[in-house]
Amino acid sequence: MAYFSIGLFKKIALTGMSVVLIATGGIAFAANDINRKGEPSMERRIQMEYLDRGLIAVPANNGVFLSWRLLANEATGSNETGLTGTDFHIYRDGKRIAQVSDSTNYLDPAGETDSRYYVSAVVKGKEVDQSEAVIPWGNSYYDLPIQKPQDGITPAGEAYTYSANDMSVGDVDGDGKLEYFVKWEPSNAKDVSQVGYTGNTYIDAYTYEGRLLYRIDLGVNVRSGAHYTQFLVYDFDGDGKAELMFKTAPGTKVLRYDDQGDVVSERYITMLKEDLAAGYSNGDDYRLSSEGYYEHIVDMFMNWHEYEEVIDGSWPQTLEEAFGIAPAYDYPLSREDAGHLADHYMDVFAPSKDANRNKFRQFEGFILSGPEYLSVFEGESGAELQTIRYKPGRYDDGLRWGDYAMNRIEPGNRVDRFLSGVAYLDGEQPYAVFARGYYTRTTLVSYSWDGENLNEYWYVDSGWTPMTNPFRDGPHGRQGTDPEYGQITTQGAHSLSVADVDDDGKQEIVYGSATIDHDGSVLSNASAVMPPQSANPGVVAGLGHGDALHVANIDPSREGLEVYMVHEGGAYAPYGYALRDAKTAEVIYGAYTGRDTGRGMIGDVDPDHPGLETWAVGLYTAAGQKISDTAPGTNMSIKWSKDMTTQLINGSLENTPTIDDWKKGTVLIAEGTRTNNHTKGTPSLVADVFGDWREEMLVRTADSSAIRIYSNTEVTSHKLHTLLHDPQYRAGVATQNTGYNQPVYTSYYFASDMDFAQVKLPNLSIAGLLPVLEHLHDQYVEEGDLSGAVVKQLANTLKQAVHHYDRGAYEQASSFLDKYISQLDKRDGKDKISERARLNLTHHAELLIDELKQK
Repeated sequence: MAYFSIGLFKKIALTGMSVVLIATGGIAFAANDINRKGEPSMERRIQMEYLDRGLIAVPANNGVFLSWRLLANEATGSNETGLTGTDFHIYRDGKRIAQVSDSTNYLDPAGETDSRYYVSAVVKGKEVDQSEAVIPWGNSYYDLPIQKPQDGITPAGEAYTYSANDMSVGDVDGDGKLEYFVKWEPSNAKDVSQVGYTGNTYIDAYTYEGRLLYRIDLGVNVRSGAHYTQFLVYDFDGDGKAELMFKTAPGTKVLRYDDQGDVVSERYITMLKEDLAAGYSNGDDYRLSSEGYYEHIVDMFMNWHEYEEVIDGSWPQTLEEAFGIAPAYDYPLSREDAGHLADHYMDVFAPSKDANRNKFRQFEGFILSGPEYLSVFEGESGAELQTIRYKPGRYDDGLRWGDYAMNRIEPGNRVDRFLSGVAYLDGEQPYAVFARGYYTRTTLVSYSWDGENLNEYWYVDSGWTPMTNPFRDGPHGRQGTDPEYGQITTQGAHSLSVADVDDDGKQEIVYGSATIDHDGSVLSNASAVMPPQSANPGVVAGLGHGDALHVANIDPSREGLEVYMVHEGGAYAPYGYALRDAKTAEVIYGAYTGRDTGRGMIGDVDPDHPGLETWAVGLYTAAGQKISDTAPGTNMSIKWSKDMTTQLINGSLENTPTIDDWKKGTVLIAEGTRTNNHTKGTPSLVADVFGDWREEMLVRTADSSAIRIYSNTEVTSHKLHTLLHDPQYRAGVATQNTGYNQPVYTSYYFASDMDFAQVKLPNLSIAGLLPVLEHLHDQYVEEGDLSGAVVKQLANTLKQAVHHYDRGAYEQASSFLDKYISQLDKRDGKDKISERARLNLTHHAELLIDELKQK
């Protein structure tokens, strides 16, 4: 089955050795891979979702523009302009109008608004499949209709409304088409440092046509804002259908809808038995009013003598000592005495540190107690599959996390900094990674999902950053108590990246200035000597926290990947921005700025220079040569252009988004739309969601009635497989909604001067091919493409293949699939098998046989 091969006798370099890829009638595999210990092993096959052709037809100036996917397993080699492999026939209204070999796009000058198009893959001159037919979009963009939640009013009487926010994509029903997940954010969403109530967060699942499958209401016990809810959409268990994971709490519920958009069911998540026994319920509301926060402080002070750090002498024995006032009370404190100290804390001590910010008589809307969960939902129906305790819990209201130690006292801040991501930690299957904390205590936990249970893979915990006084002794820049992980405190960013930085076939977690290896150990931790003009000259300090993080092959003249990051430590950080080696963390170039350097970006914006340019303070080449004092925007980049250069998405708040080219100027004005996340100005999603290798921009309409999808209609001569089949890129798409949204990068150098021979062709294991075949079979029977006695014969043969597959008898399953193919070819005159059905059913059966040979 040559269609699924990634190449005959293709040489790759692994740890300095040449290894020959051998085709075995299907997916090619490495005869001798070399693992980290130098021992031979079979090359890993990485689980990836099944994708259909992704054909779109878009009205263009001179006709109808067509764009479709080349799948990674269809590429067999490369030339100067792209990958080689499968060719394509283009059909309009049933008639072939073109053959395309050098790209996966075509401009039909004779196309009409009602023309129907499909494409067929061609291997060795023979058509092997046929895409679904499409008609042109009604505009140069596609509006995916969405349903805005009702407005609301907070307990403080403040009105709020909703707008569509971050998005993700995944195939929830296994048909090869992506569904679209939309997070709804209320207008009163808050940063974790901001006081006030918020409306509920919602996550919706939509089909491409705009049907609302279900809505998950996170409830009142999950605060709304960029740092609170990071959601993962991915096929974690390899059944060909995506799941949905995120942090939940009592009160989270799933609402399901029928085809008319009416609610047909409403069900709360399953609370843990011990929480129910303790008196918690789904009707609870843990949001604190200002009076509630006062009582919370009184309770905390009454228990001061029970804190472990007070008992062991690490913290002051009395609150008077902690606040720097004369002793006045006996311990344990009575409620009355605790109230007096609470008054002092709120009215005297806190304002003395920052009178403008520390107004705790007005502190409300935070959630500082109550159960915290991690839930898994079925992507197709929204049904809850499992709920477990979120690890780690908050432990307290942020006191140990350093939230009371700074001049700006911010309960519920550092403790509630969440990130998440998807990573192929073993090089084969995707794992979910959830993180809590990065300023002080830093934690990450990874899970696999087997279809029934979350299984912890590893857990990283820096331990607390020691303080001599939690009300006066700032914890930033100190190592945690854990002997291995203590070094990674204050190194995290407002996002995380996933990439195979050490080229061992397994992905790592780039957690800001620290990198966690695939096995949960610390691979690297970036540090440097503080310069003379800094606050601590000559001291070795971590590069520290930052707001922007990019991991890619930035300089193709160097081996491996690089990390470009900005840093906010100011006078206490050795660099304001730096490019570093992704494996070793060695700084390649950068500069001390002495201030919070909040924005930075990379991209091929100046093709006159090799490599990707970097910019935060001025524009630089990949080698560190300064190009200009001015630089492009830093909100979001997009792989938009036909020449594989990088464009920038600009526009925030109420400004109209634009796509801008550093050399050519504005190339698209997205009238009637808006970006998200305040001044960050990020689209809901930027990803290669359909069509050729170029990315689409998904933005909300100004009234949030639709997600507007823009796709470039310039004809390109470059041929590349869908970016969704690159493991780093696909994991990045799932992770993009995390924290401060960042662009997504491929595992190989992607730019206008790229060498296509260096494109990594992943050894894929396509998930869910058997359900795809069953779905297609049923679809063609329903649509009349299959009829007559052959229908029963085919159904029985397919049933036998499924039976043997389910019990792990893959050879027998393959035999019945071979029989199924022969029955498609041998039919009498009373049977009807359309050419479309014959091609696609045969093709998918062959793909499945190839897949089974690898098991």
